[in-house]
Amino acid sequence: MPEFIRVADVSEVSDPGKLLVEVEGEVVALFHVEGCFYALDDVCTHDGGPLVDGELVGYKIACPRHGAKFDIRTGAALSMPAVRPTRAHAVKVDAGGVWVALGSGPGSTPGPNNQAADFRSYAPTNTAAAAAEAAPASTASADTPAAATATPAPGGATATATATGVDGVPSEEAVREWLKEVKDPELFVNIVDLGLIYGVALSPSADIPGKQHVSIDMTMTSPACPAGPQLIADTKRAVGSRESIAAVEVRIVMDPPWTPDRMTDDARDQLGIF
Repeated sequence: MPEFIRVADVSEVSDPGKLLVEVEGEVVALFHVEGCFYALDDVCTHDGGPLVDGELVGYKIACPRHGAKFDIRTGAALSMPAVRPTRAHAVKVDAGGVWVALGSGPGSTPGPNNQAADFRSYAPTNTAAAAAEAAPASTASADTPAAATATPAPGGATATATATGVDGVPSEEAVREWLKEVKDPELFVNIVDLGLIYGVALSPSADIPGKQHVSIDMTMTSPACPAGPQLIADTKRAVGSRESIAAVEVRIVMDPPWTPDRMTDDARDQLGIF
């Protein structure tokens, strides 16, 4: 059974409010909303951002780096780019103090989760409902190729509605359609709709006459995105495999930083963001 540790006086945390505390050597974000206290690991599961520095609105805390939101009652991830929950901890109020037991809150391993009688009683959150709120909406488009994306052509070649411009030279629009084949391995949304493609430029290849060199400016949802190497490799493969392409150059650009505002409506629909 996890041991409760006193981490703060009730008077130290305004309502609503938040406070960074340490519990047995671990950094925990403590929240006070409508008379009850909640505690989470102070870690955004997207890229490790400090949740306690984010904006608290109701029972939602937003990571200050990329805007991922979490339910302070359960730790559930409510919006991308976070897709995994952060750990919740049990909290109780006793003798004017706030006490936390690591890893025993809703959504974590079972354990006590109540607040003392001298404060209003803690009603355990319906974690199933929270999980439903956090889960991406199921849509057919997540597994269905875009209407303009490749269809088989005679001789095994590939064609798209915008595949070629003048004299058979691929257009920027065609390249962007090809890039929709590349999906984020965690979010399962293509990199174009996620807003990761900042620019596409084509120029005649200096080495192979009649073919094109493609330069792609691409960003990541965070500088330390673990899926970065895979996304770069998949991007080169999706474009470089075309008959008309001689080479593909991918340049990683972090300015301006990516934010969820760059997503298309299709991406928001797939992720259940309204």
